[in-house]
Amino acid sequence: MGEEGDKGSWPIKYVVLRTTAGQEANVALMLESIAKGMKVGGLYAIVVPPEIKGYIVIEAEGLHVVHRIARDIKHVKGKAMGSLKREEVERLIKVKRPVEEVKPGDIVEIISGPFKGLKASVISVDVQKNVVTLNILEASYKMEATVPGDDIRVIKRK
Repeated sequence: MGEEGDKGSWPIKYVVLRTTAGQEANVALMLESIAKGMKVGGLYAIVVPPEIKGYIVIEAEGLHVVHRIARDIKHVKGKAMGSLKREEVERLIKVKRPVEEVKPGDIVEIISGPFKGLKASVISVDVQKNVVTLNILEASYKMEATVPGDDIRVIKRK
């Protein structure tokens, strides 16, 4: 279930709490406030996964710690069954670079640089170098440009 942590001799658990969708950050802030006010030990982290609505992950010594601080919070809907492993939590919170999700044929908008504000079609993607080769759609002739992957925003997927 949990794993031996470096924060003490207790196995650390990653408990999943169900919340009202859209209220994840508010619940996390309330949990933090209550834990500080009650001086609860054994609560190590509160994670709000960016891609999952209606759930937060709490790193704690055990389920009893989570129940003690979360019992009277309005937007907490309950505890999801079981707990997560550390690898699963790391996968949830790993930040993906924007260029990893772009595919050739996608329509993007350039959000910075000399071509800012122009729409373009993706020709190729180099994830290692974090660059994207684009065909500028709003040019009167065929114009290709290579821009950093952080300078684009996907408008339409292929």
